[in-house]
Amino acid sequence: MIRHIPQQIVPLLLEWYAANARVLPWRSEPTPYRVWLSEIMLQQTRVEAGLPYFERFTAALPTVEALAQADEQLLMKLWEGLGYYSRARNLQKAARIIVNEYGGQLPGTPQELQKLPGIGPYTAGAISSIAFGYPVPAVDGNVLRVLSRITAYEGDVLAAGVKEKTAAALQAILPPQAGDFNQALMELGALVCLPNGAPKCLICPVREFCSARRRGIENDLPYKAPKKARRIEERTVLLLHCQDRYALRRRPAEGLLAGLWEFPSLDGHRETDDLLSQLSAMRLRTGTIQSAGTAKHIFSHIEWHMQGLWVECLDYAAPEGWVWVTKQELSAEYPVPSAFKAFTKQILS
Repeated sequence: MIRHIPQQIVPLLLEWYAANARVLPWRSEPTPYRVWLSEIMLQQTRVEAGLPYFERFTAALPTVEALAQADEQLLMKLWEGLGYYSRARNLQKAARIIVNEYGGQLPGTPQELQKLPGIGPYTAGAISSIAFGYPVPAVDGNVLRVLSRITAYEGDVLAAGVKEKTAAALQAILPPQAGDFNQALMELGALVCLPNGAPKCLICPVREFCSARRRGIENDLPYKAPKKARRIEERTVLLLHCQDRYALRRRPAEGLLAGLWEFPSLDGHRETDDLLSQLSAMRLRTGTIQSAGTAKHIFSHIEWHMQGLWVECLDYAAPEGWVWVTKQELSAEYPVPSAFKAFTKQILS
């Protein structure tokens, strides 16, 4: 376990962060709402990719109250492309609790924050320290990577209890400027102690105290036990079009990509005769069928291998619950997951 972190890194990191921190909107204006939103939004998302989403989201929903009252389809559209849509739903659930039980103000302690949907120990520590100044650690994958190298920890960083032990070790050296220190560790992981490729040890402010560098094993850490192989699912995605409209259907309320809109699809890669039979069973009158190419999307436990087909429809007949939308409506109103990005791009181009 990561138990002993050298105290000497604290002033060095704070000084480095003061001089090198990126200018980001949630840092320039670190209100609890904006810090909370940024932390949820940047889970599984790089800062560069998340920035336009943050700006668009806060422009449309600038307050906790606005988020609590937002139409679900607007919320999903604002989140479109970020993935892990349960994060957005939990944001709104939490916002409604904050409005109803906390007078519209986020609670400041990590204990109260963790009572809200979608907020775990790391997110609670980040919000509490950055937005409220509480002296608590925040340990995410970035921080684990940095500290596993500084301490030359060779165990599995994803093993049970590692985050908790690391948080306890951080608590022991945490300075009064806990929010800045937590962000300094995250920033070091983002800019210097990189996740993919060699760390930039020559410009690291704490290189003298890095045990992995001294031992020459910085490129081998952190160690993560191999994950179970993802299941591969083949799908046939149908780009059904009639005049200037395209067919969408809503996914089930539970499960993968719950409640989002998608292009109708079939399990497996379908041959022509089978496809025509399926289209007929759906009471679709079709004309020409052409390839729309292939695409792949990786979820945490599943890979979709998709073949796309342009299917001309002769009228707007469709199964119950489907909608026919224009390009403008598809772009502005209907949240379609990034799993279908390759096909959405073809329609909108």
